[in-house]
Amino acid sequence: MIKNFKWLLLVSLTFVACSSDEEPFVDPNSTDGTPLTAGTADFSKYVALGDSFAAGFSDNALFMEGQKNSYPNIIATQFALVGGGDFTNPFMNDNIGGFSSGGVQVPGFGPRLWFNPLTSSPLPVSGVSTTDISTHLSGSFNNMGIPGARSFHLTFSGYGSSAGNPYFARFASSPTATVLQDALAQNPTFFSLWIGGNDVLGYATSGGLNPADITAPATFDAVYNSIVGQLAAGGRKGVVANLPYVSTLPYFTTVPHNPVPLDATTAAQLNAGYAAYNNGLLFAQSNGLLTADEVARRTISFSASSTNRVVMVDEYLTNLTGFGIPSYRQATNEDLVVLPARTFIGTTVGGNPAQVNGISVPLADQWILSKDEILEVKTATDAYNQTIQSAATANGLAFVDAKTVMDQLSTTGIVANNYTLTSAYVTGATFSLDGVHPSPRGYAYIANIFLKAINTAYGSNFKGVNVGTYRILYPQDPANF
Repeated sequence: MIKNFKWLLLVSLTFVACSSDEEPFVDPNSTDGTPLTAGTADFSKYVALGDSFAAGFSDNALFMEGQKNSYPNIIATQFALVGGGDFTNPFMNDNIGGFSSGGVQVPGFGPRLWFNPLTSSPLPVSGVSTTDISTHLSGSFNNMGIPGARSFHLTFSGYGSSAGNPYFARFASSPTATVLQDALAQNPTFFSLWIGGNDVLGYATSGGLNPADITAPATFDAVYNSIVGQLAAGGRKGVVANLPYVSTLPYFTTVPHNPVPLDATTAAQLNAGYAAYNNGLLFAQSNGLLTADEVARRTISFSASSTNRVVMVDEYLTNLTGFGIPSYRQATNEDLVVLPARTFIGTTVGGNPAQVNGISVPLADQWILSKDEILEVKTATDAYNQTIQSAATANGLAFVDAKTVMDQLSTTGIVANNYTLTSAYVTGATFSLDGVHPSPRGYAYIANIFLKAINTAYGSNFKGVNVGTYRILYPQDPANF
């Protein structure tokens, strides 16, 4: 009996020794190597609400491959590892992008852009979209990102009608359904909400033409809290994100305020041309109509250099048009020239070499976001972000500080998976050719910061995706996708 006991003990010790030699399980998809967990969240039915960022809009169009690389779609692949269900997208028909009608591309809706290395500029891809603007998709969709949507559009009845937004109209459950209603009808267990960028973006991209294009902070506050309140009802979990300053996007930071090269002869000719204007400013000062500071700000002068400042119209200057003095000044580093102006500055009016846009002909308001307009955008965004932060806290939701991330991208840059991301146009790897929407790599990084916020709030441990496996630019030929 004792011998048998010794034998059993020896077998037991041998088994323990063999087991101790085995490598412990390391989950490559988790932050700490332990088994992946959803924590306290339930990702079995994930619905994403938002605007063009959620939809996967890129390179000035919505197209199938861009939708596959949207941040909600990437997030859903990670949720699937811990029981997340299917995540459906209202896919466009092709990778040309945008809409067609009767076999003709609809103006303002695509096609997407591609980067031509020979000209170092973006060009539209050839072909016509096969996504007809009148086609309606059946079924419900988890990705409810709607390009062009502002905060109040998510609760607007009729937004899915033929008179509303064509991106939502193609998959809305009915013409009178709202985005929020169609999202809640799916009984989601988890949601993401990133909305508000378009509440100031249209104002900014138009150079501040119409102040009504900025959603009033009180309107945003009421609508946003209503949306979050309904999404989070019954303790439903989710993640929300605040808003970067749109003025930090490459659309506003790529074209310098002083891009004009001039030789001495041309500079002298321009100075002579603006002499009457400058003298008019001095006349206004002598009559108490302008301060010395404003005269200095408005005085126009050129030199023989490669960094002459563009001339612009500024409606915030003292209005002296009644005295025959227009509201002109030269741009400073406090103003932002919009991306499309890079192909407009230096062109002539009617082929007249003496009428040069941005130099002898001042740039209209649409081409520049002035420092006063930038402040208006920032003031509204700050108010929106206060609403978003408060709503996240009150409802116990995960919170993504996208503003801080964008501040880092536009200054020091961010290193992710040994790749450096910045907000520089094209070369920064984060933004697409339209200067507003992310590149595939940019969307992958956004997905990761959302997952990080979810980990913090709900105890999950998603590692996220390797951003280096996502391309920076889409090729011209869809066959190379």
